[in-house]
Amino acid sequence: MAEPARAVAHVDGGADPRAIVHLPRALVALFPGTERRLEARGATVAAVIDDLDRQVPGLANRVLDAGPSIRTHLNVFVAGKRATLATPVPDRADVHIIPAVSGG
Repeated sequence: MAEPARAVAHVDGGADPRAIVHLPRALVALFPGTERRLEARGATVAAVIDDLDRQVPGLANRVLDAGPSIRTHLNVFVAGKRATLATPVPDRADVHIIPAVSGG
């Protein structure tokens, strides 16, 4: 069975790997008109976030704390594995930014 088509905003040019970044609704709501799935370039999670910030100015401030580090209320996954800013991003990898879930 064929995979359904996915709407993705594309980035042109560059030699860095391309990733499909999946953003949470709560984050997208802060940037009207932003797609939930964006294509971004970068060899690491940090570089992908930097590219996202070029596309959506201010996004990095919502994802990163000073340091920089990924905000404690967010988790980032690359190809299904939990990631840090230094995690390599293979070409065409899915990168998910997911709000942390807590409870008791």
